[in-house]
Amino acid sequence: MVTPFNEDLSIDYPAVQRLIEHMIKGGVDYLVVQGTTGESATINIEEKRSLLDFIIEVTAKRIPIVFGVGGNDTRAVCETLKSWNFDGVDGILSVSPYYNKPTQEGIYRHYEALANSTELPIILYNVPGRTASNMNAETTLRLAQDFSNIVAVKEASGDLDQISSIIQHKPSDFLVISGDDALTLPMITLGADGLISVVGNAFPTETAKLVHKAGDGDIEAAKIEHFKLKDIIENLFVEGNPAGVKECLTHAAISQNYVRLPLMPVSQITSERLYRLMAEKELVRQI
Repeated sequence: MVTPFNEDLSIDYPAVQRLIEHMIKGGVDYLVVQGTTGESATINIEEKRSLLDFIIEVTAKRIPIVFGVGGNDTRAVCETLKSWNFDGVDGILSVSPYYNKPTQEGIYRHYEALANSTELPIILYNVPGRTASNMNAETTLRLAQDFSNIVAVKEASGDLDQISSIIQHKPSDFLVISGDDALTLPMITLGADGLISVVGNAFPTETAKLVHKAGDGDIEAAKIEHFKLKDIIENLFVEGNPAGVKECLTHAAISQNYVRLPLMPVSQITSERLYRLMAEKELVRQI
């Protein structure tokens, strides 16, 4: 989920509610709150707590909620997991430590500490383009095998060889989830289980159809949705995430395209290109 803001950059709670209803109506399977796309890096602890409580209330157990709890200070992440009330949260998404550039053993020990700090299911998150270090297949598989509450990985490395190795050797009940909208179809074809999406904020119906059709083995139907979204996905990230998808949500009258510094809204050129693509694919609609 993106975090909608007002012009003064406070959280726009009516827009949060519209976004939740938009995605549930569109057929998403669960909500991920305060991941990268939610601008978690610039949202303080009090805002995170208030936002999570609001989403839990509005969602009213209609679909599961995954909450982002990560960082590069292992002790601080563990303290959050131990001290927060996570009633209403169904799982944790935790990014591999960033900036520190730990070894594979350091990454393993980080997640070991997290797994021992909570009984909630944990989804590992490997995104080397942001963390500056890759969690390799061996480390992911070791964690999957050693800790019963490490239940999945969100893989955003873009390395299909690495992803294939994880899928090939993982425990049967361990989930591999695409963290890259553009690679969702090939990943599910290889045996991945789903997607944590950016584009799904704006186009949940098409994204859900893509994931569900691919999961059911109806590749031709999944390809229709993949190619419907492909050009939009390519343009979501040209000026940073989540500015691109927030612009699509602005065109759909769900929220406004305000982001917190150091992020910036997309340019007029990108805005017009996204709107044109939405119109061409018949994806312009009002709530």
